[in-house]
Amino acid sequence: MDRLKIAIIFGGCSEEHPISVKSAQEVAKNLDLEKYEPFYIGITKNGVWKLCHCPDANWEDCSCRPAILSPDRSIQGLLVLEQGQYKTIPLDMVFPVLHGKLGEDGAMQGLLELSGIPYAGCDIQSSALCMDKSLAYIVARNAGIATPNFRTVTAKETIDADGLTYPVFVKPARSGSSFGVTKVCRKEELLSAVETARQYDSKVLIEEAVAGSEVGCAILGNDMDLMAGEVDQICLSHGFFRIHQENQPENGSENGAVIVPADISAEARLLVQETAKAVYRALGCRGLARVDMFLKEDGKEILNEVNTLPGMTSYSRYPRMVAAAGLTFAEVIDRIVSLTLKGK
Repeated sequence: MDRLKIAIIFGGCSEEHPISVKSAQEVAKNLDLEKYEPFYIGITKNGVWKLCHCPDANWEDCSCRPAILSPDRSIQGLLVLEQGQYKTIPLDMVFPVLHGKLGEDGAMQGLLELSGIPYAGCDIQSSALCMDKSLAYIVARNAGIATPNFRTVTAKETIDADGLTYPVFVKPARSGSSFGVTKVCRKEELLSAVETARQYDSKVLIEEAVAGSEVGCAILGNDMDLMAGEVDQICLSHGFFRIHQENQPENGSENGAVIVPADISAEARLLVQETAKAVYRALGCRGLARVDMFLKEDGKEILNEVNTLPGMTSYSRYPRMVAAAGLTFAEVIDRIVSLTLKGK
């Protein structure tokens, strides 16, 4: 039986480039080579595409070859430059292991739609929607799902700091992994926080601080056939969770830890899982996503954000949640492949 030819795209131009490389490394470790023939496509921070042997830490320094994904549906594969000529490698599917801008926001999904190659994860619309937290909140609210109170600030808009109730969180509307996020407790801190967020996105979100436990739920599947992973919980000593800004995130976070399963009641656990599924469907997600929420003391849940291509690193939350639910990472990959090819 021929192995499925799968392109695993990683790296990218966003601030989450290093996280993507680590996610691809975990995918490579858990990929069943008896079933799949992988083609690792690394995208440098400058946007250069390269076919490499593996996504190790020094992948750019290895003997990589220039490669591009053909948007021509008559080819449906990679074009790899060898000795001055392009060689075609047909593909059965693409697994984009990309996080952030130009990977998780619909841009890569648009190229994949043009190519006609089946790809893992959410489509253009749901990817773009979930990437923009303000738009995701609006759609979720219309579906009856609670969100924080918020306002958006455009690139040149002035802000009335006296008109807010503190504390608030200031964050880029379209970024991830807590890059550019600031907790603002006094009005004097607001303008500086907005400028920090604008380093990552021209559109900035100011939202109320929600008092409650931070919980998350991994979702796997399509339409009504969804599997919810075990619920996890972030326990903080101070500030907000920013493990991806640590020098050695593999050793944990300076100000918090993730507990799986969450230290909540069985009733609350089921509520979080069912709400996560409702959010997933309302935002049109497919394949996989991680839904993060706040669980208040009164038992109500508030949407925080949805990650359509969640981290897959050794310290990431998604793999740990599905592992606690009884699936190995290799089995998760198998399911993602199956979901992708069924939906082609």
